[in-house]
Amino acid sequence: MTNEIKIQVGGTLADDLAAFKEAWKRGEAGDARQERILSFESWEGLASVMTGERFRLLRHLHAHPEKSVNALAQALHRQYRRVHEDVTILERAGLVERADGAVRATADKLSAVVVL
Repeated sequence: MTNEIKIQVGGTLADDLAAFKEAWKRGEAGDARQERILSFESWEGLASVMTGERFRLLRHLHAHPEKSVNALAQALHRQYRRVHEDVTILERAGLVERADGAVRATADKLSAVVVL
């Protein structure tokens, strides 16, 4: 089973309400599946979280969880300060988690929907 995070960019309050109603119906029907959705109001909002370097970092962590942010910075050949900042931003978004100093990606797959 794939651990997936859905990323949505744009949409309206009506779209959000429809998604909520659908999830509620599934729950009432006994479907205990949990969806993880990361929603951004705009493309700029997504771009402020998912830069090219952060995407590269996330892909690396998916394949090679690291024992520390320092080990991650060394593996990526990047400055510790920048990697630490990137990990913090990705952690706030729910895409990375740190436990006992170790760093790992929280999903196997990201899928995106961009509403025009």
